[in-house]
Amino acid sequence: MLTNAPRGTKDILPDKIGDWVNLEKKIRDICHRFGYEEIRTPTFEHTELFQRGIGEGTDVVDKEMYTFTDRGNRSITLRPENTASAVRAYLQNKLYATGNLVKLFYIGSMFRYDRPQAGRLREFHQFGIEALGEQNPAVDAEVILLARDFLKELGLEDLTLKINTVGCPNCRPVYRQKLKEYFSGHIDELCEDCRSRLEKNPMRILDCKVDGEKDFTEDAPKIKDCLCDECREHFDKLQGFLQAAGADFEIDNRLVRGLDYYTKTAFEIRYNPLGAQSAVAGGGRYDGLIQEIGGTPTPAVGFAAGLERVLIALETQNLLKTPEKKIDAFVVTVGDEAELHGFKLMSDLRRKGFSVARDFGGKSLKSQMKLAAKSGANFALIIGEDEVTSATVTLKNLETSEQKKISSGEVENFLK
Repeated sequence: MLTNAPRGTKDILPDKIGDWVNLEKKIRDICHRFGYEEIRTPTFEHTELFQRGIGEGTDVVDKEMYTFTDRGNRSITLRPENTASAVRAYLQNKLYATGNLVKLFYIGSMFRYDRPQAGRLREFHQFGIEALGEQNPAVDAEVILLARDFLKELGLEDLTLKINTVGCPNCRPVYRQKLKEYFSGHIDELCEDCRSRLEKNPMRILDCKVDGEKDFTEDAPKIKDCLCDECREHFDKLQGFLQAAGADFEIDNRLVRGLDYYTKTAFEIRYNPLGAQSAVAGGGRYDGLIQEIGGTPTPAVGFAAGLERVLIALETQNLLKTPEKKIDAFVVTVGDEAELHGFKLMSDLRRKGFSVARDFGGKSLKSQMKLAAKSGANFALIIGEDEVTSATVTLKNLETSEQKKISSGEVENFLK
C-alpha cells in the first residue's frame, strides 16, 4: 500500500525526534572529548567497495545488500555499513597526508535486507568511529573505552564488554584449518549456510545465528592456541590498557564479528536485558582493509553502535526523558484587521527568537483559547478590535489565568 512505509523501515515522528537529537548530541560531545571529527559519506557506493571490503562469503554481501544497476550500467549498493565508505573517503581525499592518526566519527542510515525485528530494521542507524594510521593497541583500548563510556554515560547498566582476537593473515590460516578439520566431524549438525562456510571461511560458523550457539561449538579449537607472537603480544597489551583504565571485560573465544576485514582485536558491548539481540556496539581492528581497497598497508581500528538498539535499551531502563518544548506565546485574533496585526506580531517575535504559534483556521475566540491551552504556551496574546485601536495586546497567563493589557511594544520585553 502506498500509505505504508516499506517493510523494515520506520518513520521517526515528532514525539520521538527529541530522543534522537539528545542521543546525537551525546555522540558529538563524547567524540569531541576523545578528539574524533565528523565525516559524512554518500548513502550509496560502488558495489565492489563492499564486496572487497566486507568480503564475499559473508551474510552481508551474499544475502543482505541492496544492490541495483544505475542508468550508466554501474552496480551500486546502498551502504550496509560505513567503515568501507570511511576508508574510501580517507584514501580519495588523502586524509593520510599529514602522517598523523586520523580519527573520524559518523552518524547515518545503513541498509541491509534482513528479517525485521525489534532493534533490527532494513534501514537502521549507526554511530561509529574509525581511527586510521596507528597499530598501537592503546588505540584499540581508546576505541573500546569511547564505546563503553558513551553507553555508560547514557545511564545504561548491566553492560558486558566481550573481547577476543581474530589473529592476522600469518596465523589465521592455521586456525581456519583447525576449524575446518573440527567442524568436518560435525557436518551433519551444521545448517546449510555453514556447510558452505566450512570451505570458504569456517570462522563464520562461530558467528552463525543458527550454529554459533550449539553445544559443539564450545569445544571448537580456540584461536589463542594458534596466535603468532605479534598477535599474542598485541592482545596481551590491549588487556593491560583496559585494566589500567579500570574497564571490566570478558574474553569470548567465539567472538569473531561478522565482517572479514577484522584482524587482531574484536569486541562487542552487550546490553543483557535485550536477550538474543543484546549487542549494542561492536568493532575491532582492520589492518588489511585499506590495502584491500587500494591503499598502502595501513593499520586501523573502529566500532559501530546500532542507535535503534541503544534507544530500546534506554527505554527499557526508563531513561528516555525528552524535555517538553514550551511555546512562548500563542497569538489569538478576532477579526480581519486583528489577524493582520497578530500575524505581524507573531513574525516580529519569531525573528527575535521567540517560539510563537497561532490558529490559521478562522476559529472562534473560544476555540482559539482552547488551542492556546493545549499548545503548551506560557501566554496567550489576544488581539481584537479594541487592541487594534489602542495598539495594545491582552496578555493572558495560561497557567494562572491572570491577564492584563500591555502596549504592543512591551510584548518582547515581557516575554523575556
